[in-house]
Amino acid sequence: MRLRTAAAAVAALLAILVSTGTSAQSPFAGLHGVWSGNGQIRLDNGATENIKCNAYYTSRDDGAGLGIALRCASQSYKIELRSKILSQSGRISGSWEERTFNASGTVSGQASGSKINMSVVGGGFTGSMAVSTTGPNQTVAINTSGIGLRSVNISLAKSG
Repeated sequence: MRLRTAAAAVAALLAILVSTGTSAQSPFAGLHGVWSGNGQIRLDNGATENIKCNAYYTSRDDGAGLGIALRCASQSYKIELRSKILSQSGRISGSWEERTFNASGTVSGQASGSKINMSVVGGGFTGSMAVSTTGPNQTVAINTSGIGLRSVNISLAKSG
């Protein structure tokens, strides 16, 4: 059960990783399209696993919203996530749903240039995330509490 909760937490946190961009006007500018990458998760017991992700992002015409379809897999589990994120005056908010583990929750945070700091709540955990986007590359650092997952570090690249 702890691995399921950890997987749902990874899904929730990964949903947010796409809510950063490179434009001061919209934190979602330039995100529309296909992104992929990999990284590593670390569990409370010190074990680590590699994770591979593919994401498909759609943006609203006004640039204020982003739809996310994300699929990730490690050696132990698969994640299928859907999310809707909105940006208004530098504040980010939204919701996420992880379909494999039937978990959901909310996202909130602040965007500043190509960096964002966020909080995630739901699915029995809380988490924080720092995301930085440089051109077609993104780095994501996640820390959690309340579950067996300690941290996630991922690098993504835009591929289409």
